[in-house]
Amino acid sequence: MVKRLGGIALVIGAALWVNAAPADDPEFPLGFISVDELKAHMDRRQPVDLIDVRTWGEYVKRRIKGARAMPLRAVPARAQEIKKTGLVVFY
Repeated sequence: MVKRLGGIALVIGAALWVNAAPADDPEFPLGFISVDELKAHMDRRQPVDLIDVRTWGEYVKRRIKGARAMPLRAVPARAQEIKKTGLVVFY
């Protein structure tokens, strides 16, 4: 019974985390974009900074065309490399 309740709590906790909305910050607006929205944006040739935050090994194996590698741990140290205008997508 305890194991079952732990599993239920884990599922509820995960559901709450997934549904959490990003904080509203006018200086750093955050949001989510669907694959279809990103594709439409790219098809219109609108500028987008695609940043692959996975490990280097994962990046080398497969990535979105035009993306650049910036492992998640390196983002704070390399923040100045992120474009200040236009759409920036981390994946």
